[in-house]
Amino acid sequence: MGETIEFASNGGTAGGYLAAPEGGASGTPGVIVLQEWWGLLPQITRTCDRFAAAGFTALAPDLYHGTKVPLTEPDEAAKQMMALRMDEAAKDLSGAVDTLLARTGRAAVGVVGFCMGGGLALVLATQRPDAVAAVVPAYGLIPWQDATPDYTKLTAAVLGHAAGKDTFFTPEAARELEAHLRELGKDVTFHHYEGADHAFFNEDRPEVYDEQAAALLWQRTVDFFRQHLG
Repeated sequence: MGETIEFASNGGTAGGYLAAPEGGASGTPGVIVLQEWWGLLPQITRTCDRFAAAGFTALAPDLYHGTKVPLTEPDEAAKQMMALRMDEAAKDLSGAVDTLLARTGRAAVGVVGFCMGGGLALVLATQRPDAVAAVVPAYGLIPWQDATPDYTKLTAAVLGHAAGKDTFFTPEAARELEAHLRELGKDVTFHHYEGADHAFFNEDRPEVYDEQAAALLWQRTVDFFRQHLG
């Protein structure tokens, strides 16, 4: 269903995985899918395929430019995440948005991200308010000092997912973020999955995967994108 593509990124090129419905991308709602700190692994490309089956065109930019970290090496994943250059990542993210707009012919896209990608989804929404209409951070981390979003620029509707047992993006942090966005007058809703742990949507990690919570996250996300992207 999907394919590996290259797209323009501020004078250079970047890569990613694109999945479109059977009838093609034209006219369909577009969704950017942002990776966890492991890189562009099969679980993320399968998520793109799931979006395509649901009628969306989904693009997952490869923010590590080919580097993939095994799920057994979290320390290396953390190093890769912290080594991510935000100026280069911003170019790749913006290029992915423009590519999806061109392929779908739509005026706006949605963005969903997991773990590291959840934080970057919020960053992207504040950097491209002209094009991001809906953003879904799932247990999103923003550990980079130079990447704190300017939420006053946010125009997208926000649907957040937070895990009750998460020690990375804690329930308290999720509630603080939701309250801050509400204070700014933003359209925001957070769902809390009380018995779930960080990364509960990742079916390739049986130690944290929660089938029931993952199914609920998926349905809420698809419904949210259909509501805001048409």
